[in-house]
Amino acid sequence: MAGFPAAAEGIVLTHFIVASDAGRTRRFYAGVLGGEVLREGEPSIVALAKSWIVINVGGAPTGDKPTVTLEPPRDPGHVSSFLNIRVADIHAVYEQWRARGAEFLTPPTSLTTHHQWFTCVRLPVPHLTPLTTPFPHRSAHKSSANAP
Repeated sequence: MAGFPAAAEGIVLTHFIVASDAGRTRRFYAGVLGGEVLREGEPSIVALAKSWIVINVGGAPTGDKPTVTLEPPRDPGHVSSFLNIRVADIHAVYEQWRARGAEFLTPPTSLTTHHQWFTCVRLPVPHLTPLTTPFPHRSAHKSSANAP
């Protein structure tokens, strides 16, 4: 079982997601992406790939952020940040996560300007998460149309 994100020394990064439905988003990170639920409810915490995703609903300003209102994205076509996930075999992860219900914008595509394979998965909040595999990854699933 993964532990809660607490730094013994230095820093620990977590990704905080504001979602309209914390339960649905938690189930996505655990069920589709394979994370481990450490805390249910609001906020939820999911351990994923040596990192932690904190999921909570929006809310009014609080004492530590007196001028900030948290709210989920209003338009899935506009994003201001994203969590970039690097994977060993983007084609295998693409097929596995699609089978679990993930929605991708495109199949894995070769971006030679970035020297990597690239695709984006649409999260239920509606955040966007890019998946990348650096070149020269060679997969049995690679199509010649997307080859670098």
